[in-house]
Amino acid sequence: MTGFFSKQRIIAQADYNRWMVPPAALAVHLCIGQAYAFSVFNSPLTRIIGINESAPDDWKLTTLGWVFSLAIVFLGLSAAFGGKWLEKVGPRLTMFVAACCFGGGFLISALGVYLHQIWLVYLGYGAIGGIGLGLGYVSPVSTLIKWFPDRRGMATGMAIMGFGGGAMIGAPLSIGLMEHYKSATSVGVMEAFIVMGCLYFVSMLIGSLTIRIPPENWQPQGWIPPVIQNDMISKNHVHIDQALKTPQFYLLWLVLCLNVTAGIGVLGQASVMIQEIFKGTITAAAAAGFVGLLSLFNMGGRFIWSSASDYIGRKNTYFIFFIFGIALYASVPSIGSSGNIGMFILLYALILSMYGGGFSTIPAYLADIFGTRYVGGIHGRLLTAWATAGVLGPVLVNYIRESQIEQGVAKADAYSVTMYIMASLLGLGAICNLMIRPVHEKHHIKHDEFDEIDGIFPRSDV
Repeated sequence: MTGFFSKQRIIAQADYNRWMVPPAALAVHLCIGQAYAFSVFNSPLTRIIGINESAPDDWKLTTLGWVFSLAIVFLGLSAAFGGKWLEKVGPRLTMFVAACCFGGGFLISALGVYLHQIWLVYLGYGAIGGIGLGLGYVSPVSTLIKWFPDRRGMATGMAIMGFGGGAMIGAPLSIGLMEHYKSATSVGVMEAFIVMGCLYFVSMLIGSLTIRIPPENWQPQGWIPPVIQNDMISKNHVHIDQALKTPQFYLLWLVLCLNVTAGIGVLGQASVMIQEIFKGTITAAAAAGFVGLLSLFNMGGRFIWSSASDYIGRKNTYFIFFIFGIALYASVPSIGSSGNIGMFILLYALILSMYGGGFSTIPAYLADIFGTRYVGGIHGRLLTAWATAGVLGPVLVNYIRESQIEQGVAKADAYSVTMYIMASLLGLGAICNLMIRPVHEKHHIKHDEFDEIDGIFPRSDV
């Protein structure tokens, strides 16, 4: 098994078609992207005992909100610690472990639903499933950057758009399975978890078995590395550990964290939010369609914005995210109160396109600032920003909402304060982005230095 999963075994031949790699990446990311559709389970999970309506002993929405948050926390932690391990063992083994964790997490959560033990759901989908999310997330990204040095933004967009599109599959699949297994004694969540865990494991396993890495010193046929004139694109490389000593890392950490916090809070409660704001007009099925639509824009934005960043630059791309995002978030309360469903959906579609674009652009941003040599490991550590945002965003939305309702605010108006707070966070993100400058040369790896830490990359790559 060790030999089969070894990094050397998956080195491609020199004439290998690099366009065979994106499908392997999508086989994983389309699965783990289901996390964005977890909100469709929230309402049924509050009725495990009561079935038709919540019973006194049923879980509350605030309790269930931590499932999604824990998954994102463990995504960030596993990516931070697993990024360096990925560079050592290669993407096949990393993606296989991710498949076991993510699929297994569903099965453990199913047991938690059956026994009505929330800690098992936290452990299954939150912790173990979150580890699968993190390992599955970073593996294809670093691999595709190496396969597409001529289009870093497009490469990361190809991988990460699958994560954004996972909810487009996961939302209707979840609804369909719950409807199929629903009965007088079950809301169908347990059975849906079992089926989805098995399906996702198989798909991710296929991705892990078909992934390949380029040979040493490989580059696209006929491509000549351009002479870099943009000082925001470095010709040098910074070690993983050295990157943590630079202000650029922490500024980029804040840029990602603030952008994600603004989007992930509303995304995690998208299904419930639109039903409450347009009560009596939007059904549960329509809300699931809304989540799926947001997933489509999330996915499309990841590819379109990251590809555009190859031409307009990463810093300029993020500037658009923050400034335009402020205007959109600030407009949501008035659009919601006006009852204009079409405009409300359009605002959120644009918000989610830039939210997704932020994820797909950040790996290329890191490669520009720190070089490509350790981008996988650096990207993994930066994803702790996602873990932080995974807690901060839902907490802001859930608990501010509860506080507003307790003060007598109607459910339809309970999200207004949150939207203004999110707009303020985007303003802080814009300031951090403006402060980013090239890394000082003292942090660069020198040409005569030999990497004694992991010995993965040859000196000729420096």
